[in-house]
Amino acid sequence: MDGPDSPDAPDGLVVGVDSGGSGLRIALADAATGTVLGSRTSREPVRTGPGGISAAHFLEQVLPAVRALREPFGARPVLAAAVGAAGMATLGDELRAGLPGALAEAWGVRRLALAADAVTAYAGALGQRPGAVVAGGTGMVALGTDLVTWRRADGWGHLLGDCGGGAWIGRAGLEAAMRAHDGRRGGSAALLDRAEKRFGPVAGLPGLLYPRTDRPAVLASFAPEVGHCAPEDPVAADILVRAGAHVAEAAEAVYPAGPGAAVALTGGLFGMGEPLLAPLRAALEELLPHARTTAPEGDPLAGAVALASALATGTLRLPVDATLLRLFGEAAPPERPSGRKPVS
Repeated sequence: MDGPDSPDAPDGLVVGVDSGGSGLRIALADAATGTVLGSRTSREPVRTGPGGISAAHFLEQVLPAVRALREPFGARPVLAAAVGAAGMATLGDELRAGLPGALAEAWGVRRLALAADAVTAYAGALGQRPGAVVAGGTGMVALGTDLVTWRRADGWGHLLGDCGGGAWIGRAGLEAAMRAHDGRRGGSAALLDRAEKRFGPVAGLPGLLYPRTDRPAVLASFAPEVGHCAPEDPVAADILVRAGAHVAEAAEAVYPAGPGAAVALTGGLFGMGEPLLAPLRAALEELLPHARTTAPEGDPLAGAVALASALATGTLRLPVDATLLRLFGEAAPPERPSGRKPVS
């Protein structure tokens, strides 16, 4: 197969898309090198409906953006595309049913990857090497691979998991504020003060918070306040120690067998800095003493572009998975007859 440096590498374009809770990011890149040639951003998240993530709303935003991005490049074809979407694993049925045909018709694209956002975060952070990536923002999910299979930990949402993520930290901080308000043990006067400056009297928090559909984002908005208080407030500091332990435990759960694989942290959560990173590093050193911690090479949009470029050049090494990373068109592996072993 032709790699990106081969003289026979394809002369075309690829499209990468990163779809999340804050909107859409779209990039057009050179197929052979993965060099981004232009990008567009939409602040409107793709809607969800009875069929999951809306393919129609996705296409309404992506098709005009890619049309505009392609104009300066004449007739250069789109050889491959990769879409990473939050919720793809559990809410992606409509995208998987509708996008392959729609994108083939619109662009003539014959190789398509639809991936969970954790996969594009992985590809952006570590490329196509074995390791573990923790993606932290409002939520938290860890993904690891030995290049044969994927392992996932957490990412179960703010009610069932996302332990150590932004919503988890914010909720723990607000609980400490409520304890201080009540005079119970474990309260933090510093966090109570910051909560009331941000939200008003804390007795009104249940009425403000519980009816909202964006409750995880509201909880996560308080996480930076916990970080600000942590250097002087032992309750806030302990919350971040526990958050760091949760993140490290998720990384440990997905880390591939054998020492020396890389671990990367990606996402806005880790912009909190040393109040979170110091206890997290300590927890990682305890649980994964032989791991190599590395800075992420790129973000999830870079990961989507890298996946699309790998499809175009026939160099994809990351494992295919029915829900995490699924391929369509010429890139799709041949289906095997049900109940029969493949011929060796």
